[in-house]
Amino acid sequence: MKRALLSVSDKEGLVEFARGLAACGWEIISTGGTRKVLEEAGVATIGISDVTGFPEICDGRVKTLHPKVHGALLARRDDPAHMETLKENGIELIDLVCVNLYPFARTIAKPGVTMEEAVENIDIGGPSMLRSAAKNWKDVTVVCDPADYPRVLEEIRTGGDTLPQTRLELCAKAYTHTAEYDCRISTYMRAQAGLPGRLFLEFEHRQSLRYGENPHQAAEFYAGLDPVPYSLASARQIQGKELSYNNIQDANAALCVVRDFKDPFCVALKHMNPCGAAVGKTIREAWQAAYEADKVSIYGGIVALNRTLDAEIAAAMKPIFLEIVIAPAYTPEALEILSSKKNLRVLEVDMTPSSEPVPQYVGVTGGLLVQQLDTQIETLNPAQCVTKVKPETAQMADLQFGWNIVKHVKSNAIAVVRDGHTIGIGAGQTNRVGSAHIALEQAREAGFTEGLVLASDGFLPFADTVELAASYGVSAIVQPGGSIRDEESIEKADELGICMIFTGVRHFKH
Repeated sequence: MKRALLSVSDKEGLVEFARGLAACGWEIISTGGTRKVLEEAGVATIGISDVTGFPEICDGRVKTLHPKVHGALLARRDDPAHMETLKENGIELIDLVCVNLYPFARTIAKPGVTMEEAVENIDIGGPSMLRSAAKNWKDVTVVCDPADYPRVLEEIRTGGDTLPQTRLELCAKAYTHTAEYDCRISTYMRAQAGLPGRLFLEFEHRQSLRYGENPHQAAEFYAGLDPVPYSLASARQIQGKELSYNNIQDANAALCVVRDFKDPFCVALKHMNPCGAAVGKTIREAWQAAYEADKVSIYGGIVALNRTLDAEIAAAMKPIFLEIVIAPAYTPEALEILSSKKNLRVLEVDMTPSSEPVPQYVGVTGGLLVQQLDTQIETLNPAQCVTKVKPETAQMADLQFGWNIVKHVKSNAIAVVRDGHTIGIGAGQTNRVGSAHIALEQAREAGFTEGLVLASDGFLPFADTVELAASYGVSAIVQPGGSIRDEESIEKADELGICMIFTGVRHFKH
């Protein structure tokens, strides 16, 4: 008679699984709380102490760490010496182990959890049994996920045992389960001990991509285990072609912009840089202003909004070639309109506001950079003005908007704005005055020549940017300050009648 050992923290599907095994003629060995649940459900079990001939001790800390358990799991069925050893020691085989582990991660996530409580939720016997069974996968089935119960039962019902390929796959899952478990414990205990960190990352394979940045580069997309707001990894794709590597990069950049705005907001983005962005009294107003900010660059780009996308906006988008549209929700009428553009990727993303820090990972050759995502937002005020000319109320609104936008433009970054929307953006130049020239020229070509506000992600190293800005109709500038030549920029602004705010904070985006 085949035997199964069941000892689980997660009782989901346990009774049905045990009943299925028993119906196939399997004996059930069980421990502690698992045995109690099964006995109450009318499933006959053998206690672990009846197998080992030794009581559970130390408040249940020691119950399965015994040769009659691990010998029964690890013995090779095709090795006569192993089988003779079991016979000499009165050890009966165990053919299936069903174990999931103490909820350590859930325990340490609780507010105010003590180290004593955390330590008591470190499973010892469970990982040991999983590893023993997984090592002997050719003979033993190891199950750690309730989702696998139906498959295992079906194979046992039809063939008397699981298939070799199934056992191999379950073996891999078991080692993954114990590896993740140990990583969480290691991270927690190293923090408690004050030891330098070791970074363990847990990501699940989301999809294989057709290629990376270029067709000759292979690429994969992995998602974190815990869904978070503003995440493409947990987005719902409603329609359109499969996302590419570059699509994912661009869409992520768009979501980073959107998360900084509470008012109705829309951003058009191309190659990870905003090309048009606007706030409005309504989301329709924001969309229209963002589109008009740069009708050329939006071609083949991405549009992200922080409000429900309705039929009117969808109809306005329809004639434009877009790669992706992102919103927290869509009206049925909007989806019907967008459905006519079969290749357009339509994504629904959770945009629940969150103040939780967001880790950002950037791969470098042979290593990994980790930092917190730049989600900081400074609220500007007139007291930060360093010039004789002070900002007017309308200018303050544009200074704030420009400051919030420029942090999402590749450094050296310049954003020129007016009336709550971008009218010129200069990105990624090797000198700041070059970026300013691009942004200001774009604004002039669009017909804007006065009352402009300029935002710079880093300090202005020379007064030349101030002088250039004034020649294009800029009346207010916001920048971090901190240059050894700040006074030169301030004096030039005073000479030209420009107000200037120093934030004291920079927002480089390399």
